[in-house]
Amino acid sequence: MESTVEALSAAYQEFVAAAAGVLEAKEQSGGQKTAATDAALELFKQRWELFRVSCDQAEEFVESMKQRIGSECLVDEATGAGPVRPPAASGIPPISAVRLEQMSKAVRWLVIELQHGAGATAGAAPHPHTSAPFDARFSEDGAQ
Repeated sequence: MESTVEALSAAYQEFVAAAAGVLEAKEQSGGQKTAATDAALELFKQRWELFRVSCDQAEEFVESMKQRIGSECLVDEATGAGPVRPPAASGIPPISAVRLEQMSKAVRWLVIELQHGAGATAGAAPHPHTSAPFDARFSEDGAQ
């Protein structure tokens, strides 16, 4: 994270310096277009692009961290490994990460079956997979 912030800061400082260079070149030329003003503008354009790339990279880093934190919170919430709260607070008892993955797969299978079954007739043959998409023998399911 520090390297991302440092890269963004350095790109910003170079961008600001290039902007100042354009202003100085324009002032020295008396507002006329010269090779020096063109060079300063070209440098400004390059620094602007580098600054934008640094901003995009920082944004990608932030988004990846948001996704990572969200995933960790989801697993913590599902497994009960997060901050200790009374079970009555959420009304949902914690489940294991394995069980969460099985339930996720079950939902995916149901979505696929619903998508494929939308065009099927009432007398159509069942889908080729005959096993259940998840194992219903876990103790967490007994109370549900």
